[in-house]
Amino acid sequence: MGFLPQEAIRRKRDGAALTAEEIGAFVAGIGDGSIGEGQIAALSMAVLWRGMDRAETVALTLAMRDSGRTLRWDGLPGPVVDKHSTGGVGDKVSLVLAPVLAACGAFVPMLSGRGLGHTGGTLDKLESIPGYATQPDLPRLIQAVRSAGCAVIGQTDDLAPADRRLYAIRDVTATVESVPLITASILSKKLAAGLSALVMDVKTGSGAFMPTLEEARVLAGSIVEVARGAGLPCTALVTDMGQCLGRTAGNALEVTESLAMLRGELVDSRLREVTLRLCGEALALGGLAADPEAGVAAAERALVSGAAAERFGRMVHALGGPPDLLERSAHHLPRAPLVRPAHPDRAGVVRAVDARALGLAVVELGGGRRRAEDRIDHAVGLAEVRGVGETVGPDRPLALIHARDHATHAAAAERLRGAYTVGDPPTTPAAVVLGRIA
Repeated sequence: MGFLPQEAIRRKRDGAALTAEEIGAFVAGIGDGSIGEGQIAALSMAVLWRGMDRAETVALTLAMRDSGRTLRWDGLPGPVVDKHSTGGVGDKVSLVLAPVLAACGAFVPMLSGRGLGHTGGTLDKLESIPGYATQPDLPRLIQAVRSAGCAVIGQTDDLAPADRRLYAIRDVTATVESVPLITASILSKKLAAGLSALVMDVKTGSGAFMPTLEEARVLAGSIVEVARGAGLPCTALVTDMGQCLGRTAGNALEVTESLAMLRGELVDSRLREVTLRLCGEALALGGLAADPEAGVAAAERALVSGAAAERFGRMVHALGGPPDLLERSAHHLPRAPLVRPAHPDRAGVVRAVDARALGLAVVELGGGRRRAEDRIDHAVGLAEVRGVGETVGPDRPLALIHARDHATHAAAAERLRGAYTVGDPPTTPAAVVLGRIA
């Protein structure tokens, strides 16, 4: 008998576990267009309500991986590793992590995405670098990975194409929040990239898609378990996104902060800790360090020595960017014409931050998208962003707003004032690494 998608939908609606064959047939139909959007939406909603067990989620992940090309990295003298973040505000970790891992002997073909909602996208940040190709052809990608050790690019059309169609339908049918579907979406692309190890950064807090710690732990556990079920070694860190990560939010500004970190200049301690801890996990998983602690030490040496900066420069040049970006970043990166502070309503100590509101301020400035077809203004954003426990007042603004004009500056300043809770008693920020799932 032939496969009937409506029967799979009915069985999942009624709480049954689908077989690997049923899941494979459904994903094949998503990929070749033989299953319509209505049936894809119906199955997505059934999964959102009924869930999937580990075997089903592994089968879904592998089927979506196999819906397109799978990269192979034969002959590389080191492990192929990667990191994935669930997204946040000011999260520029990938820009530093990839060259650090490369400097430690790993190879990092990192498939990244664009901004989604209030969160920034790594590809949008990199596109503030003149000439940088975020969608290179396969020979150029392979050459960049082999020569620089890393290449941070976008998903190509032939990697996990079924996931791309499924996600677009989930996005407009209120089924994005399904943990099995999130898990399979992330892992299918990572498996298609030919990885030998993956470390996850699952964000929680006001700027994260998983706002509660329990939700973040459930997602992290699902990803680690399913990755291992699919044959991919994986660990996850649950990290705080209750405030901006680092001191900048906005594309060129975040590249500037990342370059400062690579050059060994003073950087935000929370950003540094998250980056090094994720590097340590990846190096241990890839067999380049005895344990995560040894991996952190190796990653720190790569930063301090300048080896990571050199790898970043190689990657940028290999993908079409300027060869002197590290030395002349102010010359190459776009700058906003208007830079003015956003002052608080009252002086005091920052007690809490609505990080999502900070991200929305960047969107309103033009640094994110209201609609998929919107163009990004890479120059605008926030700098010198204050965090929990810091003093603010007339001489210590909440942030410096980099704007295109006075109207967008005023709107962003108002958004920032509403995002901050300022009081008198001292307060201590939450730890930045909140848990580890292995």
